[in-house]
Amino acid sequence: MNRASSSRLSELPQRVESNRMSMVYATPQSKQSFGKLNIPKPQSVTSERRTSFFGSRTSGTGMARNSAFGGTEKMKDPRPLHDKAYVQQCIRQLCEFLSEKGFPGSMSVKSLQSPSTKEFLKIFEFIYCLLDPTFQMPTSKVEEEVPRILKDLGYPFVLSKSSMYSVGAPHTWPQVLGAVVWLIDTVKVFCCMSDQDLLFADFSDGSTEIEDGVEFNKLFMEYTAETYNKFMQGADTFDEEDADYLAKLKRLYNVDEGLLTSMEEKYRILSGEVERLEKESQTDRLMVKRTEKVKLQTDLQKLQSYRSNLESFKANLENKASGLAEELEASGLQVETLKQEESRLQHILSTQKFTPADIERINWEKRELQQTINSLSKSLEQAEQHMWNEEIALAKAKETAEVKLAEYHKLARKLKLIPVSAENACGHDFEIRTSTEYGPSTMVQCRTQIQQLLRKLITDVDEECSRLTDMKLSLEESIEQVNSNISDKANDLKQLREQIRRLDEQLEQDMQDIAHEEQKWSAEMESVETHRKLLEKKVTLGYDESVEQLKAAQQQYHLVLQETNEERRTVVNNLASVLTTAANHLSIVEKFLEDQHKRVDRVYAEAFREDEVDIQKMKDIMESFIAKVNSM
Repeated sequence: MNRASSSRLSELPQRVESNRMSMVYATPQSKQSFGKLNIPKPQSVTSERRTSFFGSRTSGTGMARNSAFGGTEKMKDPRPLHDKAYVQQCIRQLCEFLSEKGFPGSMSVKSLQSPSTKEFLKIFEFIYCLLDPTFQMPTSKVEEEVPRILKDLGYPFVLSKSSMYSVGAPHTWPQVLGAVVWLIDTVKVFCCMSDQDLLFADFSDGSTEIEDGVEFNKLFMEYTAETYNKFMQGADTFDEEDADYLAKLKRLYNVDEGLLTSMEEKYRILSGEVERLEKESQTDRLMVKRTEKVKLQTDLQKLQSYRSNLESFKANLENKASGLAEELEASGLQVETLKQEESRLQHILSTQKFTPADIERINWEKRELQQTINSLSKSLEQAEQHMWNEEIALAKAKETAEVKLAEYHKLARKLKLIPVSAENACGHDFEIRTSTEYGPSTMVQCRTQIQQLLRKLITDVDEECSRLTDMKLSLEESIEQVNSNISDKANDLKQLREQIRRLDEQLEQDMQDIAHEEQKWSAEMESVETHRKLLEKKVTLGYDESVEQLKAAQQQYHLVLQETNEERRTVVNNLASVLTTAANHLSIVEKFLEDQHKRVDRVYAEAFREDEVDIQKMKDIMESFIAKVNSM
């Protein structure tokens, strides 16, 4: 199979954990739950609910879900965008993605804490160009274009146009950052789905692989449609669909179940053998080296197979190069043939003589040329008249330009841009001189320079306006919060005054009750004092008995501790003797095995020598027998 197996590539969170699917290039999530957002406004306990990217989930399995593609309900963002730790995590992810993809500008985590609108537009244009290389950011109505692009891509949450005016503000940057991180995940998924080719695509003949890819895509789309329908109906697990999809894939690629079962059994046996050998060779350095040797041999085989693949790929390229060389040679021969034909035709043209037909044709061409000359002369007169009209229009345009230049100088003096020492000139020359002093090229250069300076000045003014707007918005939010706090405090003050009045009334009533109860308390105090004396006597007697019991328990503890220490020493001595005996036994077994090995080698050598002697005798008998047969 030259394609990845079916996995959950959706950016939506999975509500039920499953070992079957995994989140690929998912947006980094905080450890907090999706149910309750971290926002400064207070929420009631009943407002916490489980929020899905596709809308609210119903309790019944038969009820359908509200899809984000067709529902009208405004979805809330379940991500903790107001959590500082989560925001820092998203900023780090954005910075790593930009550096990985080769962002042309200099970008750091510090600069991404509160970027300007200009920097945000550069980042957005760079990321979106990864999806559409022909995209160019428009110069006008950017605050409408960016939310529209995100909506077209399927961003499930609303990004207001007002947030584009102050991107780096503390109350708008988290929402914009969440949209950018979602766009990054979309780019990653797009790259993952588009990069499906092998390293050497020329190895296969092409037709079979294309047919298998079409069948695989068909099966995958059917599986995705079925699971999505079940998901929209309330299901969270798709075991039946998974089993059916796996069976279809096995039929498509002709998977042998018996071979898989035998390979699994072989793998289980080999795994058990490897575990046993690893347990036996934990202290054996020779076995470790042997395993390393096996690994190195496996790596060598892989490298050799990779080298053979490279060689076959090289041979394929050489075949293509030879084919191209043959085509080039054929083209050269064709060019030589065309050159010879051209020289032949040129020779015929140079040696031929004029005929009456040629003379008649030349006269006809002469008359045609005369007519052409007459028409051109008329066109020349019309062109001179048009040039005269254009000169008049040019003079009028010069007068208009001088009027506009005077208005420009007047407006520049009002804005304090002229002369160079003016307040807003910043040392730059904004004065435009007439074309009589300079040439046309100098005029164009001067206009370009002044336009650049004016654009820079406008940009600075816009940035200052955006900064002041952000400050104004933050101050308005602070004022609203202070006003709400003041109203809350006023309500609390009214409640406290009412409570004070009630407490004063209660205090008067309590003082009267206390005066009546003091008499009762005096009589009760006398009875309690007598009861206390009796309790002190009983406590003294109980304390003496407890002290005696504590002493007895301490003596018993010391006796038990001494017995435990003696038993521990006995066990340690027995264990040491057992280990010594086992070590001696192992050494004796090793010596016995070495003696047996030497004895077997000696017996094998003696048997080999005896067999050689017997074979030599057999050869002598055969030679004598052959000699006798020949003599007969």
